Amino acid sequence: MKRTVCLFLISILISVSCSHDIHSGIRIGNLKCNNLTDPAGIDSIPSFSWIPESVTRGAGQSAYQIILDRNINRLKQERTCLWNSGKIVSPETAWIVYSGPPLEPSEKYFWKVRIWDQDDAVTEWSDAAFFITGLFADMNWKGAEWIANEVLPDSLLLVPGVHGNGDDLGNIALKRTVIPYFRKEFNTGKKISQAYVFISGLGHYELHINGRKIGDRFLSPGWTNYDKTCLYNTYDVTKELKQGTNALGVIVGNGFYNINRERYRKLVIAYDAPKMIMALRIRYSDGSAETIVSDGSWKTAPSPITYSGIFGGEDYDARFEQDGWSEPGFDDSGWNSVLTARRPKGVLRPEADYPLRVMEAFDDAQATRLSDTMFLYDFGQNASGIVKLKVKGVKGRTVKLIPGELIDDRSNVTQKASGFPYFFTYTLKGSGEEIWSPRFTYYGFRYVQVEGAVPAGNPNPHDLPVITGLELLHTRNSSPPAGSFNCSDSLFNSIYKLISWAIKSNLASVATDCPHREKLGWLEQTHLMGNSIRYNFDIRNLYSKIIDDMAGAQLENGLVPDIAPEYVPFYAGFRDSPEWGSACTILPWQMYEWYGDLGAVKKAYPMMKKYVGYLESRADRYLLSHGLGDWYDLGPKFPGEAQLTPKALTATSIWYHDVDLLARMAGLTGNTDDQAHYRKLAGNIREAFNKEFFNPETKVYSTGSQTAYSMPLYFGMVDPACIPEVTENLVSSVIAGNKALTAGDIGYRYLLRVLEQGGHSQLIYEMNSRTDVPGYGYQLSRGATSLTESWAALRDVSNNHMMLGHLMEWFYSGLGGIRQIPGSRACDSIFICPEPVKGIDRAETTYLSIRGEIRTSWKISENTFTLKVKIPMGCRATISLPGTDPGRITEDDTSIFSSSHVKVRGTGNGRVLCEVPSGEYNFKTTF
Repeated sequence: MKRTVCLFLISILISVSCSHDIHSGIRIGNLKCNNLTDPAGIDSIPSFSWIPESVTRGAGQSAYQIILDRNINRLKQERTCLWNSGKIVSPETAWIVYSGPPLEPSEKYFWKVRIWDQDDAVTEWSDAAFFITGLFADMNWKGAEWIANEVLPDSLLLVPGVHGNGDDLGNIALKRTVIPYFRKEFNTGKKISQAYVFISGLGHYELHINGRKIGDRFLSPGWTNYDKTCLYNTYDVTKELKQGTNALGVIVGNGFYNINRERYRKLVIAYDAPKMIMALRIRYSDGSAETIVSDGSWKTAPSPITYSGIFGGEDYDARFEQDGWSEPGFDDSGWNSVLTARRPKGVLRPEADYPLRVMEAFDDAQATRLSDTMFLYDFGQNASGIVKLKVKGVKGRTVKLIPGELIDDRSNVTQKASGFPYFFTYTLKGSGEEIWSPRFTYYGFRYVQVEGAVPAGNPNPHDLPVITGLELLHTRNSSPPAGSFNCSDSLFNSIYKLISWAIKSNLASVATDCPHREKLGWLEQTHLMGNSIRYNFDIRNLYSKIIDDMAGAQLENGLVPDIAPEYVPFYAGFRDSPEWGSACTILPWQMYEWYGDLGAVKKAYPMMKKYVGYLESRADRYLLSHGLGDWYDLGPKFPGEAQLTPKALTATSIWYHDVDLLARMAGLTGNTDDQAHYRKLAGNIREAFNKEFFNPETKVYSTGSQTAYSMPLYFGMVDPACIPEVTENLVSSVIAGNKALTAGDIGYRYLLRVLEQGGHSQLIYEMNSRTDVPGYGYQLSRGATSLTESWAALRDVSNNHMMLGHLMEWFYSGLGGIRQIPGSRACDSIFICPEPVKGIDRAETTYLSIRGEIRTSWKISENTFTLKVKIPMGCRATISLPGTDPGRITEDDTSIFSSSHVKVRGTGNGRVLCEVPSGEYNFKTTF
């Protein structure tokens, strides 16, 4: 008997031990639904993703299983669930579409996943994740109405908007609209088990329940073409409600929904006065349910925000505050009943992107006295954001805060190039320290000029309010970070920071051109800067939204205008420039190439076809000649439209790129007839282009500018036999031009790509490591802290523009060496090819792909090059190491020929190519 018991216990120990060994090497994390962590308010058919990690080299996923249920306990106990995918043989870890029974609106669902590895050993289940469904259809809003404090008459509506100040519009957009409070009390007599709020406020809203602000969103929902789409948000407010009397409170601001003619405005538009809609769905512990909706029973009053403009700033009069306005028991007898507002034309959809949030605070500004009543605060960083003011003083005193990127010779803030006048005012209520921040606007600034107050500790002869604190709160789209870069060159680290701040400051609900003067979604930078942004942030959802914006902006004739949403139709090339509109074909391709999102391609396919057809209708013998060309190239004139390269060259080459990509995407989506058509069209464009612009004798393209060479080389328009000579001509022209930058917004990215791919990273380094000619170093030498609109850091243009930040891509792909092998999908095949240059002896780079983290760290010391690499589970990589003799290369201090995971694939051009599966590696080569 004892022997039997012992054998039984031993068998259990062996079983547990084996199970532990099987499971310990693989961890499943980063569970996401619709690319979001535990999202609230998703569409009816979600998709799932996860990232498996293993310390075992060559580990991979061979199958997965997902279970899902409303009851988390059923997941924990692995009982019968609402959906059990079963074992699905697949290496895919993203874009796994739900295929179970129809989901219910306004429900929380829990899910988890387990996988089988390359040896068919199953892992433990992941931790549970969840999502909350949206309302799916209008009927689920349960009679909720759009409500408002005031409704504009039809005669005062203005859609589309008008570019400029609109002073000839008569009474349209002349009057300030009320920034309203809304409130509603209700009683819950039973214990609450679940409560979700679904809300939209146009332009933006702030939600309060029982006296507390809900969430940390800023400028929600995101802005759209409100005649096509209106977004709503979802909140789990179960813990915010109590049994008994509760109060809902909402403030609604203008945003892009209503821009009046006061102060600075890039455009004037009036969809209507601010309005809101809400449904609060409550489920009680006894199984019953109730829905509280926005309707005529709500009350409204003006808020203390006396002015709010997305382009003009915000005024707040604290004397008009009504303490407890969003709490139960507040006396709202003096408030008015709400008005029923007109329903927006746009379809109400859940917001699927990450919201804007306050992401960083600068609170160590230096204050400089300009006069007894005026002080300048310098926060040291130009960034998008708002202020946070702390002040004490007498009731009725007003503090004026003027933000700006630059100061003039007298140290006064100047808004000459960023939109004038833009400012904030705060009128004190006189009750101790008062704290305030604007709610419905933002600006790009480094400095704040304060008028009518003094910083604490300064002489105060006029008994002005005393500022006890002033902060710059940096606001941006909260898409999670994806990468990092650092190297031994302090200038290049500063350039990285310079570009990074321009990127961060221009990621909002759209990718803006600048965070002050325009705040518009100019499209060329979305594709030209796409990879640079992607290396830094996970922008899957933001770019999905931008693609939707482009589809909503497309005209009947197929034109995709230069901005989306198109709040105002501009003129000529500022509305119709192929280098801008082509984002509608390039972005879906980038979504597929970087994230594996074939759904984005399928969804955008009709838009892409229609746009390419529009360009064909504008072509003359397969050549286009309209648009802005290589915007802001560095020529003899003030920067603007192209100076050094014919517009026809950039327009036609980008059209060729569109058609070439569309042919590939037609193949991916099974549209074989379209694929054949676009391949033929691409051939015709290429032939006409080379006939028009290429000199076969000299191998020179057009004017021989940096852009004229780079675009046809990058797009594959050059005859393969001519590529070496054309590339050499490009390199020679750069060197002959004192290695100075001249390519503009359109051409510079392609110049860098062609030089990197041709093995000329040393030239890239030399072009960009200077401070004596226009470029990044020159901007830094002139005090820039974010990338400026012009290479020369001019003071009369924006000083926070990301459009020339293409060196960021080279930091990751060139110096860091993290690239995809052409034809790969979402980094399933990786090319690690760091490009050491004279002047830099180390670099560390990371990129979090959808499959996991890719990491490189290299260093040169005397005659030794070391490279540490991490390849995500399930991926393969080709490693390119400097050297000619594989025998001089080791991995983990052992000859690579002795490694079972490292395979030498060839040598050439001073490089040794090795192939490795997933895992971490430590290579060393001696010269």
